[in-house]
Amino acid sequence: MILALAQTKGGVGKTTLAVNLAVERATRARRDVLLVDADDQATATDFAALRSETKGGAIGYTSIQLSGAAVRSQVLALKPKYDDIIIDVGGRDTTALRAALTVAQVAVVPFQPRSFDVWTIDKVAALISEARTINPDLRAVAVINCADPQGADNDAAAEALGDSAAISFLGALIGRRKAFPNAAAAGLSVLELAHPDYKASNELRVLADHLFDGAWE
Repeated sequence: MILALAQTKGGVGKTTLAVNLAVERATRARRDVLLVDADDQATATDFAALRSETKGGAIGYTSIQLSGAAVRSQVLALKPKYDDIIIDVGGRDTTALRAALTVAQVAVVPFQPRSFDVWTIDKVAALISEARTINPDLRAVAVINCADPQGADNDAAAEALGDSAAISFLGALIGRRKAFPNAAAAGLSVLELAHPDYKASNELRVLADHLFDGAWE
């Protein structure tokens, strides 16, 4: 499967989800995974370098950097070599984002439960609709990331996201948990922490099952 983490707003946790999903697919699902870093900030690439130090050189998946229209051409060329390809695209409307949407089977659009994040859904939906003129089978799902432990913001965001005709709302929330930044700082997934956060690990597994194993269909 080719999956793109797509948003036009930064700071929603795309890269955190991308690297955790890459590790989950490679370790738990035992898939041959390619993670494409198409974000100018190159955070996924920095994570891979840190992970290589932590893991003694073996990160468990392949990590490459691509930009612009090369995202489309190179992903299509590399598709036969991998079981799953995950594309992490920068948080703005770029050629790389548009290229990723033309080759992805699933676009995952993360939102934090805040009004400024949720307001971007129309912009992303327009890009999804445009990409479907080239990639008519593209599916798009909205995911609440860094969900609050309590309060009405999650429900309000879910309601707003559920109104989109172009993007389906996926009710597999990822909570705002310290385990994610703590793991990233060590070049690890939340699944690999010595003192695991079972809630964070379970949320990641549930999200991966929905996205890759069709549990959301």
